Amino acid sequence: MATRDGFDTDVGNGGETHQHVPVEGSHKPEDHLTTNQGIRVSDNQNQLKAGDRGPVLLEDFVLREKIFHFDHERIPERIVHARGSAAHGYFELFESLADITKADIFQRAGEKTPLFTRFSTVAGGAGSVDTPRDVRGFAVKFYTKEGNWDLVGNNIPVFFIQDAIKFPDLIHSVKMEADRGFPQAASAHDTFWDFVGLMPETTHMIMWAMSDRTIPRSLRMI
Repeated sequence: MATRDGFDTDVGNGGETHQHVPVEGSHKPEDHLTTNQGIRVSDNQNQLKAGDRGPVLLEDFVLREKIFHFDHERIPERIVHARGSAAHGYFELFESLADITKADIFQRAGEKTPLFTRFSTVAGGAGSVDTPRDVRGFAVKFYTKEGNWDLVGNNIPVFFIQDAIKFPDLIHSVKMEADRGFPQAASAHDTFWDFVGLMPETTHMIMWAMSDRTIPRSLRMI
């Protein structure tokens, strides 16, 4: 085993190079190549195969993630939550919750965990404004020692539908008219209200949507 650039390096059965961080080396997350979930990767240059000349194995999640990224380098606009504002920050635990959870992020009082938070509207496109009456979404990514933890939600405790199979129909009804390009970031057209009239289960959510909850004064109010 050789040591180079702060890593212990050895060679696998297929001649591939593997890098390992020595015990006395740097263990800061930013010093390592990881997957999207924060799992350290020692080799992203060789496929995992069955034997020296065997077929590529589907269990090679590093390969799958790398190809997935390559296939999605041209990113289209999101269907929903396209418009957003975000900020970096940290989560600080003030009291240990070790008695009710094993999650590392909740073990030590006073420890700070870096995070990234994004607030968004739902119906508007990427070029829309923040002011229309709309449900507000939030997504928080915690960069924990055990990997990345994503927490997402809306700012209203109920939803328009009770069956996920209706979700595409709901979004199609609230988005802008395809042949006109308007209204942007709003539901001021007949299609949405046709959907509401045919789906009584939307009534509770409509009452919330017509309240001040969907026109917050600032991101702090979400």
